[in-house]
Amino acid sequence: MGDAPTEGETKSYSQTFTGEDVARFADISGDRGRHHVEGDSRMVHGLLTATLPTKLGGDMDYVARTMTFRFREPVYVGEEITCEATIEEVTSREERHEMAVSFVCRNEKSSVVLDGETEGVIFR
Repeated sequence: MGDAPTEGETKSYSQTFTGEDVARFADISGDRGRHHVEGDSRMVHGLLTATLPTKLGGDMDYVARTMTFRFREPVYVGEEITCEATIEEVTSREERHEMAVSFVCRNEKSSVVLDGETEGVIFR
């Protein structure tokens, strides 16, 4: 998204979470709910899914101050999820760009699985 972000600018990223991803996240988070670690159709942790918009923020060198997540549908191992982030508002100051960003993550059927918004900054 470059050094000077602009309102309306979008960026997207897709990922398919594996069983290994879910197992590692269970180890890191301590969340070993049965729906994450047992069975043939394991559910991806919500906060693991939420790493998609944070990855897009990292690409911009964006530092979030607030983040709101709405988990709409479950995500399962092997399902490709695409996240699109849109810069909704930018206020440029001498030392930083203050921004409001919205995001939406969809599964392969185009169903929204996660959406939300964040406010933060990109330091110059």
